[in-house]
Amino acid sequence: MTGTQISYYFICHRKLWFFVRNIDMEQTSDTVALGKFISDSTYERQKHEIHISDDEDDIVLDFYDEKTKTIHEIKKSDKMEETHIWQVKFYISVLEKKGVEGVTGEIDYPKLKQKVKVELTEKDRIELNNIRNEIKNILQSVTPPDVINKPFCKQCAYYDLCYV
Repeated sequence: MTGTQISYYFICHRKLWFFVRNIDMEQTSDTVALGKFISDSTYERQKHEIHISDDEDDIVLDFYDEKTKTIHEIKKSDKMEETHIWQVKFYISVLEKKGVEGVTGEIDYPKLKQKVKVELTEKDRIELNNIRNEIKNILQSVTPPDVINKPFCKQCAYYDLCYV
């Protein structure tokens, strides 16, 4: 399981289904490129993109403050804040599985000059387990899930796959 899969689960199950089948449309997306630029150019002194992998999970943290045990995720906009929060909760759960205790998260929105603190509760752990199972079910499907037809679809890199 990856952070991207958790994120796509909240945004669009169809996008998740395509992505896991290596149909990656975001390589040419200006929105994705801008988000990567913001992440790469923010907090330049911090070590970026910490890769953690095991048999079950494969995550990339924007950066991690070992002193405060804080995962930092850098985002361009807060439009999908619930998605961002669950992605960080997933990252916290992965570090906990690795034996790191007392981890918290922080979502940084540098353009907005805002930060959102994230903690993982017992209720969240149960919900993440349910989400993992639902993602597995989506990925086992032979056909992609239906188009969701939301306003943000027009800006999605997968728009042509769904509507053209």
